[in-house]
Amino acid sequence: MKKVLGWILLFLLVFWIGTNPGPAAEVARGLGQGVADIFRNIGTFFTELFNG
Repeated sequence: MKKVLGWILLFLLVFWIGTNPGPAAEVARGLGQGVADIFRNIGTFFTELFNG
């Protein structure tokens, strides 16, 4: 059941990207920026932790 649901979600994602490339790109850009911010903040945390 999980495998079938995974394939359905993948199909819907590909369909959404194919029919709405602009909004899909904005979502991907936003997610990428969010992940980058998380790693940047982790780096800042450890820098501050070890420097003082």
